Amino acid sequence: MTTAGSAGTVVLPRYGEASLTDVLPSVLGALGVAGEQNDLDLPPARQYCVLLIDALGWNALRAHQAQAPFLNSMAGSAITASVPSTTVTSLTSLGTGLAPGRHGLLGYTTRKPGTASTLFNALKWDEHKDVDPLVYQPHPTVFERAARAGVAVTVLGQRKFYRSGLTTAALRSPGFAIADSLGERVALAATAAANGTEPTLVYVYDGDLDFTGHQRGCRSASWRHQLTLLDRFVEELYLALPPGAVLLVTADHGMVDVAPPQRIDVDQVPALQDGVALVGGEARFRHVYAADGAAADVHAAWREVLGPRATVLARDDAIARGWFGAVEARVVERIGDVVASIDGDCAVERRSVFPIEAKLIGLHGALSADEMLVPLLTMAG
Repeated sequence: MTTAGSAGTVVLPRYGEASLTDVLPSVLGALGVAGEQNDLDLPPARQYCVLLIDALGWNALRAHQAQAPFLNSMAGSAITASVPSTTVTSLTSLGTGLAPGRHGLLGYTTRKPGTASTLFNALKWDEHKDVDPLVYQPHPTVFERAARAGVAVTVLGQRKFYRSGLTTAALRSPGFAIADSLGERVALAATAAANGTEPTLVYVYDGDLDFTGHQRGCRSASWRHQLTLLDRFVEELYLALPPGAVLLVTADHGMVDVAPPQRIDVDQVPALQDGVALVGGEARFRHVYAADGAAADVHAAWREVLGPRATVLARDDAIARGWFGAVEARVVERIGDVVASIDGDCAVERRSVFPIEAKLIGLHGALSADEMLVPLLTMAG
C-alpha cells in the first residue's frame, strides 16, 4: 500500500496483511499448528526452512535476474518490512510476529529507557547490560510459541549472535545452533529439517549481502557478485533439504545508495539542532527527541530544512498513520517526538555521533519502495 506523504509517495507497512509480522505465524499455520492462521497462503508441509537474507530488497532482486536465477525462479511476491526498514526492527517483527509498536525495537538507535539524552544501540546490546532484553521486549517469540505447540524448532546463527541481547529479544528459541559458515548453515539446516515425524521449523540468517551493500553500495559490482554467490547458497540449501520440505526466503529490508553530496550533517545545520535533546535512528530514518516544550518548534524546523527530501511527522501523526502499528504505552516514548523518513537520494547524518555511518554507501530505514518491499519466496521439495 502506498500513500502520499509530505514529501511524496511512501510505502506503508501492511502489518497483519502482508508484512514480516505475518511470515512465521503463517508458517505455523502451514505446518498445521492448531490456532495459527496461514494468512499468507503458504503451501502446507511438515518441514519449513525459513531463510532471511539481510538487505535483499524485492526491487533489487527483480532487477538482477541474471545474478540470481534460482531466487527469481521461486514462486512469490513482495511483502513489506517494518518501520523503520532496518534489521533491528524487522528481525524482531519477524521473530515475534508483532508490529514495532508492540515489540518496541524501533530502530538501530533509540533513546535509552529512563534517560533524556542517552542513545541505546540494539545491535551493540552488550554495551547496555542494564537493559534487560526480556523486559525491553517481553512478548514471546513465534519460535517459543511453536515449540510449545510441539514443533521442533532450530534457530541457526553465528557464534557472535549467540545469547546476544538482540537475539534474546527478537529470536529467542529453545533450539539455537551455532553455524558460522555457509556450509555449516546448509548442513545443519538439512539435518534439523529431517527431524522425523514432528513438524519442523528451521530458521537461517545470512548477512553478507547487507555488509557488502553498506561497504560498496548496492549498485556496485561487489554487490552483484555477492548476490550471485548468495543465489548459489540458496540453491544448495534447497537441494539439501529433505523431500517435501518447503524453503521460504524473505528479507528484513532493501537498500539504496546515497552519494556524499546528497547527505546532510545535523552538526552543520544549526536549525536542525535547536531544541533537540537527542538524535537517534539512522541516516534514512531519524528519531528526533526534543527538549521539554520544544517538540512543535523542532517539527517545524526539520520540515522546513528538509523540505521535499523527507516526510517529517510529529510522533502522534506517525502513530496515527500506522507506521509502527498499534503502539503500547511502554513503547511510546521510544519513538522520537519528531520522526523523519528520508525520501529520494538523500540521507541525514550526525557525524560527531555516528562516524561509521557516514562512511557507508548503501543505506536503509526509510519508507521508499526500494527499502520497504522485500520478497516472500517459496519452493517445495
